[in-house]
Amino acid sequence: MTQNALPSVIVAGGAGYIGSHMVRMLAESGYHPVVVDNMATGHADAVVSGATLEAGDIGDPTFMRGLLQRYQPQCVMHFAAASLVGESMTAPAKYWRNNLVQTLNLLDTMVACDVKQFIFSSTAAVYGNPVEVPITERHPQQPINPYGNSKLGVERALADYSQAYGVRSITLRYFNAAGAHPDGTLGERHEPETHLIPLVLQVASGRREFISRFGSNFPTPDGSCVRDYIHVQDLCTAHLLALKKLGDGAPTTVYNLGNGAGHSVNEVIEAARKVTGHPIPLRDDPPRAGDPPVLVADAQRARAELNWVPQYPDIETIIAHAWQWEQKHAAMKR
Repeated sequence: MTQNALPSVIVAGGAGYIGSHMVRMLAESGYHPVVVDNMATGHADAVVSGATLEAGDIGDPTFMRGLLQRYQPQCVMHFAAASLVGESMTAPAKYWRNNLVQTLNLLDTMVACDVKQFIFSSTAAVYGNPVEVPITERHPQQPINPYGNSKLGVERALADYSQAYGVRSITLRYFNAAGAHPDGTLGERHEPETHLIPLVLQVASGRREFISRFGSNFPTPDGSCVRDYIHVQDLCTAHLLALKKLGDGAPTTVYNLGNGAGHSVNEVIEAARKVTGHPIPLRDDPPRAGDPPVLVADAQRARAELNWVPQYPDIETIIAHAWQWEQKHAAMKR
């Protein structure tokens, strides 16, 4: 227990995109979020008041031991990772070190400090090229890039740490996180940006000239890739439910997080045109290596076992919330 006797939760990577939304939701839900971030890609101004920011590395045992002993957290939520698929192909050492080695160091420190609840942000990249759609948690796990391999490595370690050391964990496999806080005060600001929705909206706001479509001859209804977009607030709600489930003694397990509905690149661009009123010029570029035609989640387990119900499944709503943020952020950039 920490200040004001609120239960504390350590949020690794809490100054980043999804982490900052989670920190705000925790603070609004009666927790004291303690953000641990090395600020490599995080933003201090994204950490809401009511949270504590501790700058440092999760893989530093001395630093983390001090924090775990000081705050005695109920749980550690882990959002800190390198997550660019293309970069992982050319710099795999960075991904194995950041995503696996650092996490193993963190887990070892947790074991030493008797902190036994862990929520891990994983990814649909652990599945590789889908052999069936929608993808359930039982789908074969055959990553096709070092990013997915590094995340799967952590998942397998978590199963072993649970059995040997009693660290109970819930792993949440995201599909395509998107959107922004509905009030427009938090959103995506990656450098460089690689996600489709913010890139499309940067065209609408005048920060880019056009949006690239990487391939238009996929075996999909309109020839462009299909993805399952999930609102960042819905992701955070699932984490909050997972936190409560672990607190009730739930065993180690894994859940997909997605809406179960796919939207093609063309559909996303058209929805963005409708939301923004901007023509959004399009350029056709060659397909990228390793882009599966369709990635759509079966998230029935999360709905059934966590009682998770996405509040913002509509793609136009997701884009509208992201557009509020992009307009504000674009004005700040000028």
